[in-house]
Amino acid sequence: METNTQLQLASDFVQFTDRNIFLTGKAGTGKTTFLHNLRTHCPKRMIVVAPTGVAAINAKGSTIHSFFQLPFGPYVASQVKDDATKSSYNRKMGREKINLIKSLDLLVIDEISMVRADTLDGIDEVLRRYRDRSKPFGGVQLLMIGDLHQLSPVVKDEDWHILKNYYDNLYFFNSKALLQTQPISIELKHIYRQSDTYFIDILNAVRENKIDVETLEKLNKRYIPNFNPDEEEGYITLTSHNQSANQINEEKLLSIKLKEYKFKADVSGDFPEFSYPNAFELVFKVGAQVMFVKNDISRDKLYYNGKIGKILEIREEFIRVKCPGDAQEIVVGKAEWGNYKFELNPETKEIEEQVVGTFSQYPLKLAWAITIHKSQGLTFERAIIDANAAFAHGQVYVALSRCKSFEGMVLRTPISFNSVKTDGTVSTYTKNAEQNEPNEKHLTDSKISFQQNLLNDLFDFRQMKSVLFQCKKLAEESHQVISLGFLDLINQLREKTEESIYAVADKFKRQMGAQLQENSLPEENLVLQDRIKKGCVYFIDQLQNLETDLSKVDFDADNKAVKKSMNDVLEQLQKEIFMKQSALKLCSDGFQTLSYLKTKANAEIDFNNQKLKASAIEKPAKAVSGVNHQDLYQMFKKWRDDLAAENNVPVYQVLPQKVLTDLVNKLPSNFEELESIKGIGKVKVKQYGNELLTMIADFCERKDISQTPFQVLIKTKSEKVDTKKLSLDLFKEGKTVTEIAEIRGFTASTIETHLTHYIETAEVNIYDFVDKSKVERIQEYILENKPASMNDTKAALGNDVSYDEIKAVMKFLALQG
Repeated sequence: METNTQLQLASDFVQFTDRNIFLTGKAGTGKTTFLHNLRTHCPKRMIVVAPTGVAAINAKGSTIHSFFQLPFGPYVASQVKDDATKSSYNRKMGREKINLIKSLDLLVIDEISMVRADTLDGIDEVLRRYRDRSKPFGGVQLLMIGDLHQLSPVVKDEDWHILKNYYDNLYFFNSKALLQTQPISIELKHIYRQSDTYFIDILNAVRENKIDVETLEKLNKRYIPNFNPDEEEGYITLTSHNQSANQINEEKLLSIKLKEYKFKADVSGDFPEFSYPNAFELVFKVGAQVMFVKNDISRDKLYYNGKIGKILEIREEFIRVKCPGDAQEIVVGKAEWGNYKFELNPETKEIEEQVVGTFSQYPLKLAWAITIHKSQGLTFERAIIDANAAFAHGQVYVALSRCKSFEGMVLRTPISFNSVKTDGTVSTYTKNAEQNEPNEKHLTDSKISFQQNLLNDLFDFRQMKSVLFQCKKLAEESHQVISLGFLDLINQLREKTEESIYAVADKFKRQMGAQLQENSLPEENLVLQDRIKKGCVYFIDQLQNLETDLSKVDFDADNKAVKKSMNDVLEQLQKEIFMKQSALKLCSDGFQTLSYLKTKANAEIDFNNQKLKASAIEKPAKAVSGVNHQDLYQMFKKWRDDLAAENNVPVYQVLPQKVLTDLVNKLPSNFEELESIKGIGKVKVKQYGNELLTMIADFCERKDISQTPFQVLIKTKSEKVDTKKLSLDLFKEGKTVTEIAEIRGFTASTIETHLTHYIETAEVNIYDFVDKSKVERIQEYILENKPASMNDTKAALGNDVSYDEIKAVMKFLALQG
């Protein structure tokens, strides 16, 4: 397609600004071709949606309602309702769709003339939900393509009864969200479909509601009473009602006294019926007039959408068609249409079109007649227009503009003033748009504004500040069930970032603002670029410090809901830091608009990929604030969590968070000390006392930590005692483990732990209190598998083997060398 001023202007606005654009133009000005070219050359991530299934298939896109999961019927978005009214949108999207929306730069809406204002506000609400809530359409740029003088939005009376309270009319330009953005309108003026200026002037008068008596007389010269063309001429009748078109086609087909052939479509995958680009079952006869409903994608380009012909031969595998003016017949096989779904490729980080379903059918349909509505986008060499009963705005213009030439058009009935319906609202909007059409200066100003906004965004840390505040607030609300000291850490981080990041960023942006006032592109301002580079280096270092501080601490909570909420907030904080670092690192070498956009969108994908990889690697536990012995804490936590899962109860019902911390910090050595810890009563001691004391005693011995008693039962508080030696002395006197436990006020398990200590010195024989068969079994497992911990051995050998017995065997093996 040849280059023209409007096309180049539209392309530049799409690629180099963030302005929302209404691309319009008369029929045949190349709007569809512009969209196809945009797919190939635009560097922004884009998707295409359309209001109807067929329009979406033709545009290789999705329907608006399916992509954004909007309900059918009137849609009153939350921002146009009263504050007390809930939003209409409550459908949860899948993670893949959310990621796709978050990575989006450009949303293309084809056939915008049929899109209602409430639908556009529904799109705005979805985009805000998953992107920037403060910006219309979540900050996504809109390219709206269509012609308001053609088909208008459809609204039922019952829908309008609801929506009239919120909108003056339902044309897309009345969307509350769109009105906040000051969209620009660009009209394509060069007409590719018609070359006859006489006919073009008549079409423009109809389109712009400027038809007068003289124009009407010129138009009605094409009224030919009782016009009955020869079948070979290939005329198609355009009528305003579906019933009329069907009746003409059925009568014509019935008049052919030859064999009837039926062809059913092959449908596979996901291809909803409302999106079928042709009839599921076609009925043809030799001699039938047909129209191609698809462009020939082969190198030969033998047919196009709207080309008329006559069937000469029907076979099982092909249909032979002869078109007026063509020297050769066309052998037509079945064609395939795809139903497209947009997916974000995590590897290439590009939005890709995936074919999720196919529709295979002959690209032909009976074409003695067609409705004006279905003719939109088509071009006919010869057409009979029956539009006197036109019922919708713009129908006469759509019908007339389908014709390639004035001579190729015949009117079935004269056109009257009443038939040429153009909405006054559309005329007013179009007139205003024409008077305010953008030029090169507007483009330059928009480029500058766009780049300035991106730079302000680069050094804006408000989102990170907000997430840290959420973290603090949640920690304050749940301080009784979360890790000891976590709230203090968050407050320290907030104070540190306030001074080293937020305050500096505010000062930096004020200084940068002075240079941004210059009426030049930031990309081309060398002094500004140097300042940007230095600023990026500083903030990269500060974010690295914050990331390091965060990596040193773990968060834990008894309450599952609190734990999930806090982990979600912490993950969001990590994401904010990662994304900001990515953008700053790029711009430390200089700011470039398209690179910045791409890097910013890629950063979220990279973060998610990194998170997936990290989740597959078992990471060492982070240090928990307020805990003296981290590895014992993790052992207790795993034991507690496994027990809770096994019994299907919340973890705090086994032992609360603060009890775990107290156990680790105080290291109780007997039942009385255990029971003195707040949160452990007699019931908990009876349930878990043996296991807890055994794990603590084993840990202390392994780490050579002295368990200083809270209260010594036999000696005075000031005396130092060797509690294990006391147990050994009683054992040497002939007392049993049970008797020693009773005398000392300990559990039998604790006494066994004491005595186990002396197996390694040969002062106690392992077989005095561990069965020989168990010794052999435990010994065999340890020697063969070399387990990392007693927990692994316990898990492998089951409940008939205790921690004490495992520990005793380990001492026995140490004695043997």
